[in-house]
This record gives sequence, structure tokens and C-alpha cells, in this order.
Amino acid sequence: MTATYPARTRHRAQPTAAAGLVTELVTDERAFAALAPAWGRLYKRCAAATPFQSHAWLHSWWQSYGRPRRLRLLLVRRGRDLVAAAPLMLVRRPLPALVPLGGAISDYADVLLDDADDGRALGALTEALSAAARTALIDLREVRPGAVAERIHDRWRGPRRGVPDSLCLELPAVPMAELVARLPSGKAQRVRAKLRKLTALGVTRRVAGPMEVDVALHRLLALHRLQWQDRKVTSEHLSPRFREHLARAVGPMVRSGNAVVTEFRIGADVVAVDLTLLSRSLAGGYLYGAHPRLRETRADVAVMLLDACTERTVAGGHGALSLLRGDEPYKHHWRPEPVVNRRLLLARRSTAPLLSAALLDAAARQRGKEVLHRWKERDRD
Repeated sequence: MTATYPARTRHRAQPTAAAGLVTELVTDERAFAALAPAWGRLYKRCAAATPFQSHAWLHSWWQSYGRPRRLRLLLVRRGRDLVAAAPLMLVRRPLPALVPLGGAISDYADVLLDDADDGRALGALTEALSAAARTALIDLREVRPGAVAERIHDRWRGPRRGVPDSLCLELPAVPMAELVARLPSGKAQRVRAKLRKLTALGVTRRVAGPMEVDVALHRLLALHRLQWQDRKVTSEHLSPRFREHLARAVGPMVRSGNAVVTEFRIGADVVAVDLTLLSRSLAGGYLYGAHPRLRETRADVAVMLLDACTERTVAGGHGALSLLRGDEPYKHHWRPEPVVNRRLLLARRSTAPLLSAALLDAAARQRGKEVLHRWKERDRD
């Protein structure tokens, strides 16, 4: 259903102080689905948006991971145009909070705002967030530097805090040859040798068309399962709900230019499949599957994937090549720039204790990570 502010006007959109703007609170999944065209137009007008704010990704995520009666979409319209949107849901534990849709399988979270906004739509969205929060905290995780959510945080009138969240690593949007040239000469020579090895093996790549995406994704997940067999893997990537989410989301994202699925072949055999997500601000390799035989032939899978991703990043004019969340050692071989996401906590004065509790929990978790890291370092020594 669609609620409004104040609660007694539940069946009408609420005009804001800014002339011509109307705010809405959408809680119905069918209404969420119907927003796809307007959401897509706003997404294209928001330079800071990442692929994880596309309608296809978020609506599919909600179908797989959402909870009944918890959807909270805050919208700002000017006439028929959607000019701002905050995709949120209500959670009760560990604290009552409004949190971004997308959850743990999304590397970035944000709200959408029309690039042409003069500040009024941003102000209307900020006021709507304050009204919607009521007795809950607003807890925005994984906010990338430069995100629209930072502007909401800056103008928030109540208690607010920003703390570090996950580390992401980013490379400049340049051709593979320039990435290699940034490396020390010895490493650069080894990478060039690995590229020649891939050519000698006859590795070719082909982008899956919109009608081929479902088959390609099925191969990706099968190869992903095979490559991690008997090794530690993110278990969610093997779950039915994750598979269903990708099957729903990626096809529309490919058609809209927000994703590309690439198959790598040796002869007629598909030996790897990669899913890269795209937006104006970045291109990011999200998930891949590779047959173990590639490693048996001494092919460097990371070099193979990065070579394809750099070509896509440069050709599409994307702002950066993101290696997404994670501090894995192999990523540092390329001299990436560390980019730390932020967790933005916003409260009303009546809910300030919730903010304090969230900060204490975050500090405790950080101390736990540091202790675990020291133990691992000691074991390695």
C-alpha cells in the first residue's frame, strides 16, 4: 500500500514545503514492481548510483530476501517525475532500524537523487526519512564515498554519526596495458607472460546476448560450485534464493546496460563465466566461475578476468574499475586504491539511545576483528 505524512492522510501523497514536490511512502511489493520505468529513468539521472541501486537488482533482492510488511520505499516526485528515492526496509533486530535494501550480497548502498536537483528534492527526502523513522534508527551500511546518502547525512538535523565500514579496492578506468605499466618491471613482465599464455592456450571470450543470459548464469553458478569444491566458499552464493535472485535480476540489467555476462572458451568448451555489474560511476566484477582445468594448464584466471573487465570499463566510459569489497592479497598485486565505505547512522532526538547502542556494537565488533587478525598473524609467524 502507499502511506503518506502525516498518518491520518494515508491514501494521499503529501505535498512538501518545496513547491511542486510530493513525498510518498510505498510499502506494497506490487507498487514496487510498477515503479520500474520511473525508477530506471531516475537511476540514469543519478551519476553516483551503483548497479546495486538499479530497480532490477533491488526488486529481485526483495523477492528473495524481503520480509512481509517490512518494505519502506521513500519517494519524492515532481509532477509525474520521480526525482529522489530511498529503498529501505524495516528491521526489528538487533535494533529497530530502517536499513537499505540489498543486504549482504550488495557491495554498495545509497539513495537516488536527480543530478539536476537544486537541493529541494534532497531536502524533501531528508524530511521524509525523519518522518518515516519515527521510533527506529536509520542505519545506512556500505555507503561509497561520494554517494548521495552523504549529503543526507550532512544536512540531518538530529543526532548522526559516520563510522568506517567495509574496505573496497579500486583501479583507474584505463586499458590493461596501462594497468600493467603501473607495476614494478618484474611483475609487469610476469603479467605480460601470463597474457601471452592465455593467447597460446586459445582462450577466447564472448559476451552473452540478452536471450543467452539464463544459460550463461546457469553455467557460471555450476562452475563456481565446482571451483570451490572442498574449499571455503561464501555459502550464500550456493543457495537457491541467491540463484533465483540472479536469474531474475541479471537479464533486465543486461538489457539496460547495467550488467554484462562473459563466457571464456577453449575451443568449444566454456571454461569460465564472469558477471560484471556496470553503472556510470563504476564497473565491478561481481561473481565468476572457472573450471579447475584452467589452473591445471597454469592459466592465471585473475589476469584473464581483469583483462576482459578493463576492456569493458574503458569502452563503457565507467568512472572506476572496482574490485568490490574484500582485502584479498591477489587484489593488491595491481596497486589498487583503498576506498573505505562508511556506515551512516541517523537518529531523531528521541531515538538517540539507539544510535549509541549501534555505535557500541560496531566498536565491539571492530575490536573482535582486530583480535582475530592478531591471532591469525601470530599463527602465521
